[in-house]
Amino acid sequence: MSSNVSKESVLRIRNFVEKYCAKSGTTTHPDADITEAVVLGLAHHHETLGKPLCPCRFYPSKEEEIKHRTWICACDDMQIYKYCHCLLFVNDDGLPITEYLPEDHEGRKAHGLVKDPTPDLGRPLRHKAEEREKERIERPS
Repeated sequence: MSSNVSKESVLRIRNFVEKYCAKSGTTTHPDADITEAVVLGLAHHHETLGKPLCPCRFYPSKEEEIKHRTWICACDDMQIYKYCHCLLFVNDDGLPITEYLPEDHEGRKAHGLVKDPTPDLGRPLRHKAEEREKERIERPS
């Protein structure tokens, strides 16, 4: 995939990731290969779809998914719960923050309770949690 992605797109995504980490109080995964894979996937989607659609999910139609905007980075789960499915935005130990997720959420089941080390940062859409839960149930994606 990296050979199909321009340096400009990769730099754009890296810049976004750096700024979003500062804004959300997270860090990138300590395994640089994980971070790089997600960055390249986001850059590829930005180039081919016009939006940095989460590369870590399966979509029956990426074009249809873009219309919903749920999984455009920084996705709804990140902006509402501060949870990154891709493990791009994590705590210093490389774990996704799960503290704000509903107890039945896949992230909470997989990682247990991971407290937010910077609760004063991030989650600009926290007020949309109820709406997100309804969507998660009615339109699984």
